[in-house]
Amino acid sequence: MAAGVAVIGFDPLARSWVPASPKKQADRSANHNSLVDVPPLDGTLLTDDASLSQAADDFGHIVHRRPTAVLRPGSVSDVVTMVRFCNTHGLKTAPRGQGHATFGQAQVEGGLVIETTPLDRIGTVGPHSVAVGPHSVAVGAGARWSDVVRATLEHGLTPAVFTDYLELSVGGTLSVGGLGGQTHRHGAQVDNVTALQVVTGAGELVRCSASRHPDLFHAVLAGLGQCAIVVGATIRLVTAPRTVRHYLLPYNSLRTFLEDQRRLVEERRFAYVEGQIAPDAQGAFNGYVLEAVAYGPPAGPEPDDTELLRGLRFNPSGVQKETLDYFDFLNRLAPAVEALKAAGLWAYAHPWLNLLLPGDEAESVAGPILSALTPDDVGPAGVVLLYPLIRERLHTPLLRMPDDPVPYLLAVLRTCPPDDEDAVARLLRANRRAFETVRDAGGTQYPVGSIPFRHADWRRQYGPVWPRFAAARHRYDPLGVLVPGQGVF
Repeated sequence: MAAGVAVIGFDPLARSWVPASPKKQADRSANHNSLVDVPPLDGTLLTDDASLSQAADDFGHIVHRRPTAVLRPGSVSDVVTMVRFCNTHGLKTAPRGQGHATFGQAQVEGGLVIETTPLDRIGTVGPHSVAVGPHSVAVGAGARWSDVVRATLEHGLTPAVFTDYLELSVGGTLSVGGLGGQTHRHGAQVDNVTALQVVTGAGELVRCSASRHPDLFHAVLAGLGQCAIVVGATIRLVTAPRTVRHYLLPYNSLRTFLEDQRRLVEERRFAYVEGQIAPDAQGAFNGYVLEAVAYGPPAGPEPDDTELLRGLRFNPSGVQKETLDYFDFLNRLAPAVEALKAAGLWAYAHPWLNLLLPGDEAESVAGPILSALTPDDVGPAGVVLLYPLIRERLHTPLLRMPDDPVPYLLAVLRTCPPDDEDAVARLLRANRRAFETVRDAGGTQYPVGSIPFRHADWRRQYGPVWPRFAAARHRYDPLGVLVPGQGVF
């Protein structure tokens, strides 16, 4: 490290930018020297400045932790080799897919970042994998969901659940849960995994499922990478529609909006239900839009507007409806993302807030949070989402949900200039306050956002499943080398 170069890091609990300690800088140099002992690899171990700088950033552009090296694996064996190496040399390590974390979750100060993007094969993953079959597909952890669905659609099949943005890695969303508009029918993405291929924190390659090493299987799905690195997954498939009927239904009342959403998911009237909240001309977030989608043949009957919209209390003057190709519907954010990139807004900071509310408290909890929002709190490229899930469809133990039959996801996907440190700090404080309000009402956080969290918060988040989670961590990552950026253990 050149003399006179200051290393700056973000302390999320102190909510301030602080210089790295001399010890941390010395540890980084020592760790770099230990890399001379790396065994031969099929892929590449990168230590150039550009690779390390990229791995020290993410979609959030808030936290910056610089690793010692980045592994671009040529095989799953490389992941095994380097996790064992990290155990031997006392290095921390974390997998990184598309780098879409918002709060440094996949960053490692002075350790190893493992890129999963080369592990992107679809249909043939590892010695035990299967090709696309009538009910499932095996994929690599680095495969993007957009590529997975393109491959399965060739067989008339589709994964059952998608997040709204398709350019995320399979391993990334399975580590947190994977919620979307189809979740009320099919659960989260983690609820649609039949088997995993993982590298444990001890460096063992293991295939697991609900019947084979079930404790590991349930500790990895939505487990934030704390017990093992996902390198492959077998995903359940369902019949795909050729086209869908897409509706945007405006509402003037939060209560009516929430009640109609709840009615739709309980009746299973639509295949997809979400909701957005936009500001009016005065900047108040009171424009409620229910988004609903009905699948056409062969996944369902030909959509009937009259029957599908029966009894709903939307404002008829602003209704939008259209028929879309199925993939075009799934990928509908792609043009907007390209526009954001062209405008430079994709590079803004993303101090996101993602919360899970008890359904019975959704109006009383979400209402004050929404009424306090201003356009500056959301930013020029921000989005506010609010939509219901069905608790009985969600079976993954570590995907923590409120104790309510119809919980709601509230997501305030904030943006602000990345160099505006005061704005970032202000929004992080607001995230923490909103989380505490939701927590006190019986809610949880969906851990993809930017909420300053302490160890005690994690213990409370996991509640009755914490002892099993901690036991799995001790068993499968006994030296605690995996994914320190989550701050769970």
